[in-house]
Amino acid sequence: MPAFSAHDGTDLAYHVFGGGAPVICLPGGPMQDSDYLGELGGLSAHRQLIMVDPRGTGGSAIPQDAASYRCDRLVDDVEALREHLGLDRLDLLAHSAGANLAALYLARHPERVGRLALITPSTVAVGLAATGETRLEIARLRKGEPWFEAAFAALEKVVAGNATDDSWKAIDPLFHGRWDAAAQAHHAAQDGHRNKEAAAAFGAEGAFDPEATRAALAAFDAPVLLLAGEVDLNTPPSVAAEFAELFPNAEFVVQPGAGHYPWLDDADRFVATVATFLG
Repeated sequence: MPAFSAHDGTDLAYHVFGGGAPVICLPGGPMQDSDYLGELGGLSAHRQLIMVDPRGTGGSAIPQDAASYRCDRLVDDVEALREHLGLDRLDLLAHSAGANLAALYLARHPERVGRLALITPSTVAVGLAATGETRLEIARLRKGEPWFEAAFAALEKVVAGNATDDSWKAIDPLFHGRWDAAAQAHHAAQDGHRNKEAAAAFGAEGAFDPEATRAALAAFDAPVLLLAGEVDLNTPPSVAAEFAELFPNAEFVVQPGAGHYPWLDDADRFVATVATFLG
C-alpha cells in the first residue's frame, strides 16, 4: 500500500479507491484504521478516495512519541499527506471522531481546504455534547425492534453511569439503522482495528480549544456538508445541527433511518448526497 513520511519521520499508510479528483478520508474510532469505511458505499465511483490509517493503526507505524497521538498533533500528519500528494488544496471527508481532526486541520490551514464533508461527526473539538435524555429520545425511535427492550435497558444504565461491559455490548444495535446480518458483520469486523493506547491520548489535556476552533469555523466560508443519521445514538441530529450552525456556509442533511454508519444503511442515498456535494 502507498505510504508517506510524517514530519516526525513516522511512516504512515493510506489506501486508494477509485479515480478522479482525490478526497482525503479521515476515519473515526478515535484512532481506528480506515478498513471499516470500505469504499463508503460506492462513493469511489465518483471521486478518488484516499483512506488514511492514522499513526499506530492499520498499515501505519507506531510513533516513538506516544504523545503524538493527541488530536491537535495529528494535524501535522494531514498536512504531510497533502504535501506528499502535491495538492494545493484538498477536499476532506471525516467520519465520527475524525471530524475533530478535520476541524482542527481547518482551523490551522483554512486556505488548504476546498470542501469539507462531516459524516455523523463527533463534536468534542467544538465543545458540543448530547445529553443522556437526548440519547434516550433517539433510542425510543427504535421501539418495536426485537432487540429494543434489552438495548434500551442497557442504555438507561449507561446514561445513569451504572454501565457494565454487558451494558455496552447490549447497545450495539442502537448505532446502526438496521441491525441485520450485514450490520452485525460490519460491527464484529471492527474488533482489533482500534489502537486503544492511541485512543486514550487522542483527547488528552490540551488537545482541544473549543472557543478558538469555533472562531476559526465561523471564518471559514467554503462549502461544508454535515450529514447526520436520523437514529444515530452517537451524534443525534439535534447536536449535529448545532455543529452545522457554527459554519457560515454549511448544508445540513439528515439521512432518514440511518445510524452512525449511514453508507451501510442506505448506500444509494448516502452516495447521492455526498457525491453531489463534492461535485
